[in-house]
Amino acid sequence: MAEPLRIALAGLGTVGVGVIRLVETNRDMIAARAGRPIEIVAVTARERGRDRGVDLSSYAWVDDMQAMAGRADVDVVVELVGGSDGPALTLARSALDAGKGLVTANKAMVAHHGLELAEIAAMRNAPFAFEAAVAGGIPVLKGLREGTAANALDRIYGILNGTCNYVLSEMEQTGADFEEMLRAAQEKGYAEADPAFDIEGVDAAHKLAILAAIGFGTRIDFDAVRTEGITQVRASDIAQADALGYVIRLVGIASLAGEGEERRLLQRVRPCLVPFRHPLAAVTGPTNAVVAEGDFSGRLLFQGAGAGDKPTASAVVADLIDIARGQSGAPFSVPTTSLVPCEPADPGDRIGRDYIRFTVADRPGVLAEITAAMRDAGVSIESLIQRGRNAEGGDVQVAMVTHEGPERCVTKALELLDGSPSLTAPPLVMPILKD
Repeated sequence: MAEPLRIALAGLGTVGVGVIRLVETNRDMIAARAGRPIEIVAVTARERGRDRGVDLSSYAWVDDMQAMAGRADVDVVVELVGGSDGPALTLARSALDAGKGLVTANKAMVAHHGLELAEIAAMRNAPFAFEAAVAGGIPVLKGLREGTAANALDRIYGILNGTCNYVLSEMEQTGADFEEMLRAAQEKGYAEADPAFDIEGVDAAHKLAILAAIGFGTRIDFDAVRTEGITQVRASDIAQADALGYVIRLVGIASLAGEGEERRLLQRVRPCLVPFRHPLAAVTGPTNAVVAEGDFSGRLLFQGAGAGDKPTASAVVADLIDIARGQSGAPFSVPTTSLVPCEPADPGDRIGRDYIRFTVADRPGVLAEITAAMRDAGVSIESLIQRGRNAEGGDVQVAMVTHEGPERCVTKALELLDGSPSLTAPPLVMPILKD
């Protein structure tokens, strides 16, 4: 059998320990499938003496993480430290510049610096892989790079954050409001003590930017992702959506329109109403799912565990097996020189239906004011529902569903209502996902 692929592992959190356990447990099977053994030779982490539940005595301990990139006995550095910048990025640059392969689960680093790292990898002829950065154990990046390679993709979208999906689906099941379900998610370990990156949609935006670059062959552009989180979704919205035949999910959507230099890319993360019959409606709990729509393949669904030590470790080791086989390929499907810049699309051009929830004062004339603003902005109302006073006071919730039309008209209507004393809270707009 060929010489082993020698690995240096930076970061010994749950995923790093999961990688060690997987490599040790399935050592012979991995070697058979990779065509050569995969051996961890060096490790590093912040705290050397901590008990991590695995035996580290057979690996060299490296106190200076950056020294891993210069070790002669290392072929690939696995970066599991995290963070878009700082030590993780320095290690990634150093490893690739030294001609070492790089495998990472660091979605933030790839979203912000993936193009730069891919360019270094190309110059040094070094493999760069990050399957674990998007959707945990789901092989969605490989599916896009290889399974849809012959397709022109129109749209890539999905549920990209397990914390948000757990909170929203539990709100459905229990009728509880957002804050209560967020606390439950933290207690179960599905949400961090500071959950802002998850619930504000930033984590999903990182993943969407990576998916869009791979799926459309465009230069990665995280700054162009428009992001809204789930903090404004109420139990009453969940109940109203259910009555209308929908569930609410945080969905990242990337779509490409136009030809040649006129191509425009829309990247958005926001809560959406999803029809009961859509495959994403059945995705509950801390699960991820990605849909890709190709011109010849049709709709493809990738679904599975989006996080956790075992699924993420599985994706990391799958990248290592590809590198051992010499099959890593271009990180973003095509050479970096072939990735094209793409101007952001105007979200006002989106044609679709929307759910809009208003919280208003309970007094005469409020509905007339809202419907007049919709009329003046060119928004056609399909249905309108007024709910009674809530338990806390005299506010009333008014929900409406619009007919299909340009998003800029809804935006204009809300601008006309901005500052109105009739509105006691900002409106919530959620697009209705098409079947």
